[in-house]
Amino acid sequence: MSVDRPAVAASQPAPQARGIRQTMSDLHIWTGLLLGWVLFAMFLTGTVSYFKEELSQWMRPEIAHQAEAPAPAVVAGRIAKELQTLAPGTTQWSMRLTDDRHNVANAFWRVPPKDGARRAFKEANFDPQTGQKVTSRETLGGEFFYRFHFQFHYMPVLWGRWLAGLAAMFMLVAIVSGVITHKKIFTDFFTFRWGKGQRSWLDAHNALSVFGLPFHLMITYTGLVTLMAMYMPWGEQAGIDSPALKKQLTAELNAFIQPGPPSGQAAPLASVEAMVREAERHWGPNSVARVTATNPGDASARVAVTRGENGRVSMSPQYLLFDGVSGQLVEDKNAVGAAAETRGVMYGLHLGRFGDDATRWLYFIVSLAGTAMVGSGLVMWTVKRRQQLPDPHKPYVGFRLVERLNIATIAGLPLAMTAMLWANRLLPLEMAQRSEWEVHVVFIVWALSLAHAVLRPAKRAWIELFWAGAAALALLPVVNALTTDRPMWRSAARGDWVFVGVELMFWVLAALLAWLAIRTARHVPRHQPVPKARRVAAPAHAVEPAAKPTVAAEFPAGLSPVRATDAAAHAGLALQPGGEGGR
Repeated sequence: MSVDRPAVAASQPAPQARGIRQTMSDLHIWTGLLLGWVLFAMFLTGTVSYFKEELSQWMRPEIAHQAEAPAPAVVAGRIAKELQTLAPGTTQWSMRLTDDRHNVANAFWRVPPKDGARRAFKEANFDPQTGQKVTSRETLGGEFFYRFHFQFHYMPVLWGRWLAGLAAMFMLVAIVSGVITHKKIFTDFFTFRWGKGQRSWLDAHNALSVFGLPFHLMITYTGLVTLMAMYMPWGEQAGIDSPALKKQLTAELNAFIQPGPPSGQAAPLASVEAMVREAERHWGPNSVARVTATNPGDASARVAVTRGENGRVSMSPQYLLFDGVSGQLVEDKNAVGAAAETRGVMYGLHLGRFGDDATRWLYFIVSLAGTAMVGSGLVMWTVKRRQQLPDPHKPYVGFRLVERLNIATIAGLPLAMTAMLWANRLLPLEMAQRSEWEVHVVFIVWALSLAHAVLRPAKRAWIELFWAGAAALALLPVVNALTTDRPMWRSAARGDWVFVGVELMFWVLAALLAWLAIRTARHVPRHQPVPKARRVAAPAHAVEPAAKPTVAAEFPAGLSPVRATDAAAHAGLALQPGGEGGR
């Protein structure tokens, strides 16, 4: 006699634990996405900043090209005399001398602050040949892009630096998690498959990442270190317990001597030219970058002559401090502590000012690859998820948000940055707050790019913004020739290769954007959506699939597999609306 036994439910297999690579993959995706647009803007503006001095020269065409500048000591002496007229009674002035990348000297000086202000300064540029003040259009020049890349705009400086630090921390996590996720990342560097959709984007992202991996790690980490005292101030607060010690540390790190109380006894300032010559004997020719005087014209005057960054990695200040009345050397600050020197090396590696033109170009190219790395990662997120959409023509809100932000950032930001250069040439020279309006134009055009990305189909928005950026860059030399007396051919004849080089670079970048527009226009999506008329709803009972039949049971008796396939195809067509067999 058999005993009926209760059916035992089939046990469900326990879900497998997620491995470290899967976990790191999720971390890589989300740390790269959440602040990816901020990182792209930081990378792109930071890349441009490696040539901010050259760009600033182009944005001030009134300042003539200097074929041969006088010796730095002579320039310093001339400007010091001019400042006695421009800034009488000031408690401090500081001048930056000319070099291979600065065709004019620059100086600022303290003025009595307005009500409620902590301090105020005035600034001017000076012709190194005469020492006289020179006038040019009001502009921030390349300095705007440099400042934007770590403190942004339209927000308090500290807030901007906190946001930049948060983005850099996300970037550091994304880099490390990306290396862990892609175990064959170095092998994949030599593999690139064109026209493979998501696979091609992944190959490009991997190649761009590996190409500059040491640089990306270095530039992200050193960017954090430069502002570490703000992000992690507790060590400094524990070690510095008095305002006097804080003042001493600030002077040590920045070679910026805070003016003490004047004695009230008038005394002429000693020869600044002689002080600079003494510093050049100490460090070598053309080694002085800045001269700062405190309480000039007073018996308590001091003059600090600061060494430049050329030829040394560390940004830790080295300076000679002179008595401002006698001209005697008071202090030789040639070294700092180990911690300050470490910070100086990190800062110097980040800025890349220690090298020659070849080093600067290497920084620029690898940083541009880093910008493309961030951009390709953002695009890859949408490419991967578009293939998973039930209807790619009706994506969900989150997908549309990411896609439109990608377009406005990757294609819109280059156009917005170029708009600032157009504004530099087209805004009236006498316009009030002209430099601020140059910046406003950047954000107005960027906002219009976002609106364009929202209102236009995604592919058309990519193409149109890329073409707009390419056209704007390509036409800049033409606009310059029409609005100034320094067209490219005249600059070349004068040997002004900075002006020529900047405008040639505009054309190179225009060609890059045009290539991106052409590639986007030629792209054909691999995933073609199924037309609504051909979609067949699955029957309710088919939600739980039956067990797979055996080979003998797959086809009815007397029906071959080929004929069964034909029958199934005809059955599918017969289910379609619109006629017999769907024809």
